[in-house]
Amino acid sequence: MVSFDLTDEQRLLEQSVREWGAREIAPTIRDADRQHRFDRDRILGGMARLGLLGISVPQEYGGAGMDYICLGLASEELEYVDTSLRVIMSVHAGLNCLSLLAWGTEEQKRRYLVPQAQGTKIAGYALTEPGAGSDARAIQTTATRKGSRYVLNGEKSWISLADVADHFLVIAWTDVEKKKQRDPSGLTSFIVERTCPGFSSGPMKEKWGILAGNTGWFKMDEVEVPEENILGRPGEGFKIAMFALDQGRFTVAAGATGLIRACRDASVRYALDRRTFGVEIGQHQLVKEMIAQMESDYQAARLLWLRSGWLKNIGRRNTRETGLAKWFATVASERAAGDAVQIHGANGYSDEYPVGRYYRNCKGAVIYEGTREIHKIMQADYLLGYRTDRPTRCELPAYEDTAKSAVGSKV
Repeated sequence: MVSFDLTDEQRLLEQSVREWGAREIAPTIRDADRQHRFDRDRILGGMARLGLLGISVPQEYGGAGMDYICLGLASEELEYVDTSLRVIMSVHAGLNCLSLLAWGTEEQKRRYLVPQAQGTKIAGYALTEPGAGSDARAIQTTATRKGSRYVLNGEKSWISLADVADHFLVIAWTDVEKKKQRDPSGLTSFIVERTCPGFSSGPMKEKWGILAGNTGWFKMDEVEVPEENILGRPGEGFKIAMFALDQGRFTVAAGATGLIRACRDASVRYALDRRTFGVEIGQHQLVKEMIAQMESDYQAARLLWLRSGWLKNIGRRNTRETGLAKWFATVASERAAGDAVQIHGANGYSDEYPVGRYYRNCKGAVIYEGTREIHKIMQADYLLGYRTDRPTRCELPAYEDTAKSAVGSKV
């Protein structure tokens, strides 16, 4: 039997995040966005107290032990307030923590995953470079073996939490010959600490969206890490990078769904308040059409990410389903934000209303973690038989019995 009802624990989590966002973040988010200010202590401290930074990490590793539906619910509620909040979930809780959970050694989990899940350390993910985005094989960062250590050299760009994270999951070439051949089996994943000599970072000030979040670059100049900091095995870097993107895309899909809902709610409020030609603008047919489209997109996007979360919960591979959810939700959020600005008219072009911020923030998700064009190709390749996913088992632990989740213990 298929049920679309949330469990009591999931509803509690959803309501707790919604109330925290409305109480602690929403009143100041416009000013933070205007000032390009990321309030690390207040935001990360609050998320840690709610158990969000280790939301789907088992309790034995310091996490809340919640299922993947809870991860999606938290992402949706956070982006309803501002995209910068959801980005933290994507990068720290999704891309990094879940990769450590699936691929890390016991020692790596104790050393890195436990403090990350508890919120005492913050983690990032570093694949993108100045000359490598969708074409991940074009990265230039190298890691050269030196005895029992590796020496990393290279630059990563468009890295969320670049000036904030304590640890990064870094993808680098360990085989020079395979690098020349663009053979992904020459890539390896490393855990790199900010405190390593030769590590430097800085903000990217030219971006025009997600201004209340931290995005930047970092360079590694002869950065040495022990071989114990390899995640997985040498040569598995590309596989781990793609696995990580599955987790990040799930949170992006759920977050974009929250942004659609934010656009819908703002548009409904404005349509009932603003009057033209003697009536509320909600009476105008074309305004109704735009609001109806937002509702349709919201319901469809939510069902898509919920399905992906269900597949994660039962331990099944979900690359295809998560990619579809990410593609649909982000494109729909861009449409919703554009229509929300249109409904607000001249006021939509003013920073006094939130829809302009939604419009600026939504565009990033249509590009990062797989552009809409990449996802279109992926979905066509599945249908044409050019792409298959093996193995069918997901590397993450299953959470089939959501009644055992520890939601109540953290919220």
